[in-house]
Amino acid sequence: MTFWYKRTFLSYLLLPLSALFALVASLRRWCYQRVFTPYTAPVPVVIVGNISVGGNGKTPVVIWLAQALQARGLRVGVISRGYGGEKTDKVRLVNAASDAQQVGDEPVLIAKRTGAAVAVCPNRQQAIEALLAQSAVDVILADDGMQHYKLVRDVELAVIDGERRLGNGFLLPAGPLRECPARLKTVDGIICNGGQASAGEVQMRLVADSAVNMRTQEVRPLREFATQTVVAMAGIGHPPRFFSTLAHFGIQPIAQHSLADHHHASAEQLQAMVTEQQHLLMTEKDAVKYHAQAQSNWWYVPVQAQMSAEIEPIIENIVRLVK
Repeated sequence: MTFWYKRTFLSYLLLPLSALFALVASLRRWCYQRVFTPYTAPVPVVIVGNISVGGNGKTPVVIWLAQALQARGLRVGVISRGYGGEKTDKVRLVNAASDAQQVGDEPVLIAKRTGAAVAVCPNRQQAIEALLAQSAVDVILADDGMQHYKLVRDVELAVIDGERRLGNGFLLPAGPLRECPARLKTVDGIICNGGQASAGEVQMRLVADSAVNMRTQEVRPLREFATQTVVAMAGIGHPPRFFSTLAHFGIQPIAQHSLADHHHASAEQLQAMVTEQQHLLMTEKDAVKYHAQAQSNWWYVPVQAQMSAEIEPIIENIVRLVK
C-alpha cells in the first residue's frame, strides 16, 4: 500500500479504524501478560520480528543469527508459521530438500543456508515441542512472531526497513504498523536493514556479488550480467530492494516482474517471462520454489547479511542465556 508511507487524506480517513486496531492489539497483549498463561519453552527463545507489515528482512537476520550462534558451538532450532506453504495445523519438519509449496519458501531457505533443525506450524508451542522431540537444540529462533504473545520470549529483536522506516507512523489500516512505535522501546535490539541506522540500532547491509545457475550451480560474478540481456523477477515483501541490488552492479533488466510475497508462479508463467537468449535473475528465496523446473538460463542471487558491531552484545546475551 503506497499510501502507508505518506500521510494522505485516505490515511486520516482510516484513523478511526486504526484506533480500534490499536485497542484490540493492546488488550490482547495485556491479557497474555496478566490473565492467560503463555507457553514457556525449556530452552531460550529468540524472536526475530517487526512491528510493521512488508518485507523488512527478517529471514536474512535469522540466517545470520543461526550461523553466528552455530559458530559459538550452539545447536540452533528455527520455528516459523510457514507462510506461502499449504495451510494446515500439523507440524512439519523442514530440511533443504523440502517442498517449498508445502512448507513455505523461507523455512526451506533457512534450512538450506544453515543446516539448522526447522519446524513450521501456526501453533508455535507445537512447533517447538516437535523440534525438541526430534533434535537436540540449545536455542530456538522464531522467524516472525513478535505479536504472538502465547509464546514467552527471552530475547526480542525487531527488524526495520532502513529506507521506509515506520512509514507514516499509523497503525493498520491507515498505516503499515501492527503495534505502536513505542513498542520498539521494549525490545532487546533493533536491526536496521539498509538506509541509515539510528543511535543504538544495529546496522545491517545485505550484500550480493554473484549469481548461481539454478540448473548447473555455476557461479558467476553479478557484474558480468551488466552486459547481458536480463529479466528480473522478485516475489518478496519489497521487490524494489532486489532491483536496486541489480542496478548497483549496472544491470538494467529489460523487464522487472514484482510478484506478491511467497507467490508461487507456474512454470509456464516463468518461461513466458524470458526467452532462451535472455537470463532470468531472481532472489534466492524465490529460487527454492523453482529448482525442479529450472531452465539453463535461470539464475538466483544469494545475499549475505553484514552486521555492525552493535550486534555483539546481543549475541553474547543469547550465549549467556544458554550456558
